[in-house]
Amino acid sequence: MSNQLRIGIIGTGVMGSDHAHNLARGVRGASLAAIADAAVDRADALAAELGGNIATYSDGKEMIASGDVDAVIIAAPDPFHAELTGACLDAGLPVLCEKPLAPTAAEAVDVVAKQEALGRDLLTVGFMRRFDPGYRALKARLAAGADGALLMTHSVHRNVEAYPGQDSSATITNSAVHEIDVLPWLSGHDIIEVEWAAGRASSLIAERHDPQLLLMRDDAGVLHTVELQVHARYGYDVRCELVCETASVELPSVPALVEADEVIVSKDLARSAAYPADWRPRFAAAYRAELAAWVEASLAGRLPEGAATARDALRTTVVAETLVRSMNAGGARLGVPSLDDVMSGKA
Repeated sequence: MSNQLRIGIIGTGVMGSDHAHNLARGVRGASLAAIADAAVDRADALAAELGGNIATYSDGKEMIASGDVDAVIIAAPDPFHAELTGACLDAGLPVLCEKPLAPTAAEAVDVVAKQEALGRDLLTVGFMRRFDPGYRALKARLAAGADGALLMTHSVHRNVEAYPGQDSSATITNSAVHEIDVLPWLSGHDIIEVEWAAGRASSLIAERHDPQLLLMRDDAGVLHTVELQVHARYGYDVRCELVCETASVELPSVPALVEADEVIVSKDLARSAAYPADWRPRFAAAYRAELAAWVEASLAGRLPEGAATARDALRTTVVAETLVRSMNAGGARLGVPSLDDVMSGKA
């Protein structure tokens, strides 16, 4: 591979377009070489908007096999992730797959097995919070050990409005997966037990129980609580607090202000700040850092340090599915199967 990575993007939705624009703005060692989408007119329109010599395809697999690209970003709809990722692995191309790796653990197992059979690491899964400056600061603080042992974490994840056509389980499998991934990354310990809970449901959304509360315990005994409200209306709001033996450590209250060029105003006996409408301004810096790290690592023939691997993504899906089972069982406390049992088909 040369010192310039020719990248192809599959999918021109929100995430695919954002990745394309980030590449067009300039990422050291990378260029946007191709875009694929089943609606090829959308791929053509995005390529024309960005300018330059960008090939377009109506079939992602055709792009993968074209020889036009050295690496691939998969931002297609979730049901296509496993198949397209497998095609990239078969072609020997580094791939950054947006979460989830696959809609189900059973499908993800096949991708993990294919990756591990290669004997070299090509697959990175896009859990971008691992690259967020705030979460990285939390992890560094924990690693320094100045606050004693981690005892509990409390997280909040609220969206302005729920994505249409989804049920209560999607709150876990589509939204909570970010916390399910990043909390074990922060603590350094796997989730081994989960429990779903909920109280009064919002009258503003009929198709889901909203909000929900997730309780997760890891193998060091740390309890993680996650409150999710996917139809909160007031703004996109993500919080995380680490409760340690001698201190409480939190994410900045409104970290999106830096990205959104907003300020906190204290006036007339009140304090106010703006909230973003969705995740993009809140995690814009994380996406850029993730992309830059992936490009640098791919050129060096390795995975980005600290990024989610295929097994990490599978573990996240297994925990999410166990939480859905707890929800369907009325909030039963359930053990999380080990990855060895999942990979061997025992669980």
